[in-house]
Amino acid sequence: MSVMLQSADMGVAASLNTARREHALKNIRKEFSRAAIIFVALAGLAFSPGMSGAENTSDWVTGSPREPIHVKAWPGGKKVAVCFVFDVEVWGFGHGPNFRPDMTARDPDVVDEGFRQYAIEWGVPRVGRLFNEEGMPVSIVLNAAFPEKYSEVWKTLRSSVPKAPIIAHGVNNSTDQLPLGRGLDEQQAYIRRTLSQLEKNTGVRPRGWSSPSVYPNADTFRASAAEGITYSLDGMDSDVLSRLITKSGSLVLIPYPSTTVDMGQYLSRFKEPGDMERLWIDYITELAREAETHPDRDATVVAIGIHPFVVGTPNGTAALRRVLENFKNQKLVWVTDTQAVMDAAGQKQ
Repeated sequence: MSVMLQSADMGVAASLNTARREHALKNIRKEFSRAAIIFVALAGLAFSPGMSGAENTSDWVTGSPREPIHVKAWPGGKKVAVCFVFDVEVWGFGHGPNFRPDMTARDPDVVDEGFRQYAIEWGVPRVGRLFNEEGMPVSIVLNAAFPEKYSEVWKTLRSSVPKAPIIAHGVNNSTDQLPLGRGLDEQQAYIRRTLSQLEKNTGVRPRGWSSPSVYPNADTFRASAAEGITYSLDGMDSDVLSRLITKSGSLVLIPYPSTTVDMGQYLSRFKEPGDMERLWIDYITELAREAETHPDRDATVVAIGIHPFVVGTPNGTAALRRVLENFKNQKLVWVTDTQAVMDAAGQKQ
């Protein structure tokens, strides 16, 4: 009898895994197709006759001039700056990441709604407490709708990390995102609305930007610069700071590598918090090893995206705590926040 039950359990687990993988692959194909359309559209801009002769210094997305910002060392002689950026987001009922894609046809989908609500009501405060207990800085990537919709959760988080820089992250992550494809003026108005809403509900008008769902286009960079944004996390292709020169002003790009973002690894590649622990430690340890071997190279920086769905569970927080303890003991690693990186690099705010 026990053998039959065990076999049945294995069959259920296998079918769930298959469903999750099929759902993830479908989403990946959809996102790839969307990204491919954007890339093809922007390729003409990046390689237009007006930019000929400047390919080596042109950003591949926008076609605008882009240059590295040379930093020989961070404060204290550190060579690797690490910014944990905590995504605090609003999805709304029926929207957001799914833990059990085989159940999304249910109405209500209690399992997936519970997965998302637990992350907000329990995961967000838990992550704030972790950084407070560890005495480590963190940056908050914040949907403008969050402080009003979840006011008590926001107050609890802010009391744990009162000095964390706030990075604007659009209005929400599902029904009110960037108006891509509708022109520069509409994007600028959206960014202005986001900043004003955040200022009203937090008392802070952010100087940093991270596009909701990491889905900008070429207009986003120019529009954000026009609205007073000085740095962006939408650059995902470097180990060092760089400056993007748009027609509306310059933007500092703080690297936000897709491989270090926990939610993509968790939902699309089925990595558990323990896997992320090993990935983060290996990633940063290797950057530190390279810096020690080649001390003449520029100092590096990485913004690591973390989400309450992954690191806000008890096991996720335990894994992140071990990562923070590891980084504390690495002589060349500086765990910091985005504002401190800008200050240390001598960038005006």
